Amino acid sequence: MFGIVRPCTHRLSERLKTEWMAHLCGLCLALRSDHGQFARVVTNYDGLIVSVLTEAQAERTPAQRRTAGPCPLRSMRTAPVARGEGARLAAAVSLVLASAKVRDHVADRDGLLARRPVAAAARRVAAGWDRAGARTGAQLGFDTALLVDAVDRQTGIELLAGPGTPLLTVTEPTETATAAAFAHTAVLAGKPHNAEPLAEAGRLFGRLAHLLDAVEDQEADAASGAWNPLTATGTSRAEARRLCDDALKGVRLALADAEFTDGKLTHVLLTHELRRSVDRAFATDVCSHRSGGLLTGEPSGTAPTGSFGPPPGNPYAPTGPGGPSGPRPPEPPRDRRGLVMGCLVWAGLACTCQMCCGTFEDPWSRQRREGLCSQCDCGDCCDGCDACSNCCDCCNCCDGCDCGCDC
Repeated sequence: MFGIVRPCTHRLSERLKTEWMAHLCGLCLALRSDHGQFARVVTNYDGLIVSVLTEAQAERTPAQRRTAGPCPLRSMRTAPVARGEGARLAAAVSLVLASAKVRDHVADRDGLLARRPVAAAARRVAAGWDRAGARTGAQLGFDTALLVDAVDRQTGIELLAGPGTPLLTVTEPTETATAAAFAHTAVLAGKPHNAEPLAEAGRLFGRLAHLLDAVEDQEADAASGAWNPLTATGTSRAEARRLCDDALKGVRLALADAEFTDGKLTHVLLTHELRRSVDRAFATDVCSHRSGGLLTGEPSGTAPTGSFGPPPGNPYAPTGPGGPSGPRPPEPPRDRRGLVMGCLVWAGLACTCQMCCGTFEDPWSRQRREGLCSQCDCGDCCDGCDACSNCCDCCNCCDGCDCGCDC
């Protein structure tokens, strides 16, 4: 389940944890109901934000929830799940963007997709997802051609980009696609006046998604010779961090201009957790007691080493034997799986609940990952409340507290 907003459930109150899982499962089941079992492989964390935004603007009704049957990813327990137009829009957007991701892997000849029969099958799957997404989008009044056009323009922009090309030129198609999806949630919720601020929030969210993906993949792309926007345009990580910090502030301001019936989960995901995603990608700390961060107006990644440096005893810290005076060990090569094989491995992990608890190998990158139950980086209580000036109670932030950020 790809995506940049991956909240640790230990940081969410019980109510918000239930709400978040309801939208995640709702997206998965909407994909199954409208497009078949295999479509569930495109379930992703960022797609559910479309469902969250739609519900946050609408009046709450019992029809927005239904009880789903046992599922391996819920340890074979039933649960209330979101349903309705928000979940279906999230499914349509996820299908179209996943289709683009498949075509990108085919073009790059990744793994098994370098073989013509497999690539041909993957292209047929992608085309089917495009049609399915367009069909559902049309039923909801959303033209997925906007997303397809943005994806098509992305390829041309990347071919022309080179040293000196503004990084935001490369991220523009992604920004346009996410802005359209975010804005349409206001139409579905009957709050057309929210379309403009949500389009701005979506545009900046798309920028962050593109930049963070580039930052996280830069080393692997260099090793494999794959195209990376930071490397291709000659953009430094410090500049990328500055753009991310500006986007974070912009998302928060745009959300403040929108009207929500219940915006607590939206605020947590797009303010607190989105900031954590940036800090995670740049391997920086987020506690305002130990860093300048956004509260001081300085980019979080530019604080002194004492604020963000590795923990004591790290041999590769600046003062250690592997610091600037000594070479770092070479990165081990990544033997990535292709899309089809990765999907098969993902299905096996999902059915055995390894993605929920314990340690497992990423189906595509083969990196070791922790299950959702143990993947907690809660840190200090102040970590979850930086954007609210630390006015909230730990693990219950923005769930009933009264702070100055409209949560």
